[in-house]
Amino acid sequence: MPSLQRLARPLAFLPLVFTATLMSPGPASAVAVLVADVRSMPLSERVEALGTLKANESVNITANVTETISAIHFDDGQRVGEGDILVELTSVEQHALLDEAQVRVGEADRQYARVKSLVAQGAASESLLDERKRDLDTARAVLVAIESRLSDRLIKAPFDGVLGLRNVSRGTLVEPGDTITTLDDDSFMKLDFTVPSVFMNDLQPGLRIEARARAYGDRVFEGVVRGVDSRVDPVTRSIQVRALIPNPERTLKPGLLMQVELLVDPRDGLVVPEAAILHQGQDHFVQVVVEGEEGLTSERRQIRIGTRKPGLVEVREGLAQGDRVIVHGHLKVRPGQPVEILSTHDDPIDPPAAKEPAA
Repeated sequence: MPSLQRLARPLAFLPLVFTATLMSPGPASAVAVLVADVRSMPLSERVEALGTLKANESVNITANVTETISAIHFDDGQRVGEGDILVELTSVEQHALLDEAQVRVGEADRQYARVKSLVAQGAASESLLDERKRDLDTARAVLVAIESRLSDRLIKAPFDGVLGLRNVSRGTLVEPGDTITTLDDDSFMKLDFTVPSVFMNDLQPGLRIEARARAYGDRVFEGVVRGVDSRVDPVTRSIQVRALIPNPERTLKPGLLMQVELLVDPRDGLVVPEAAILHQGQDHFVQVVVEGEEGLTSERRQIRIGTRKPGLVEVREGLAQGDRVIVHGHLKVRPGQPVEILSTHDDPIDPPAAKEPAA
């Protein structure tokens, strides 16, 4: 019986020895992580507004005199060039007066030439020559006046553009102010919109804008600010801004309502993937991979963030370009713990989250 007790004593210490072996300290194992480089990219703040499009140049085509239309040389929506004749008004009387004035100019010119030759021979006085010169100048002035009245009966396009709908027919009596049609220069479009006056210091010509219209879905039209109004609206405390949008395809039309994003405070900023940010109350942190004598380790670093883009966050303080931040696996890494980089990715929208590395 005593021999059995002696055999049992060593066995009683085995669990304690095994437990002590498990709790003994050893070197920490490296955690596999995915990282991303801190990189620089153009950034800006976005101010949203609503605006209305206008043509670069726009006029109502009207007559200068009261007269009936004798001919129409355009169709609805036609593109015309500067100087193209659009409408002819009745001008029979003016053509007759023009012929008479031309005859008078010719006769006055002949009389002036005849008297001038007589004066050179001493057969006529200088005063007679002056009278003939006055007659010639008067006849020429009358001719110019008749030509001007005749040109008023030819309605021409003042610039290149697209015509609107025709509002008259042949034989219509038109008066000054009656709209015959419209003409718009739509090679460029003006976009007028208002922004709060708190952004007044950031407004300047040359700022980029992005505009969208419901009629064109998600299509983005880019432009630049052309000018800023000199006055602030005392009721709304807003200021009017005018942007210029190229329209080479002639897609945009005057009067269209557009959603505008004004890109103020343009700059180059540092960005990291949104997945790398750790939040603790109002503070933000990242796990940075640093290289030391013992290899790669993690370092917890507090940062100050700025603007956001899809999948990206601007870092204004705490990081430098070229730093590597942990994107996946940072929840399993303690500060100072060794890490092993599996891969580096640059896609902020679709990172390889499905292949989260195991500790």
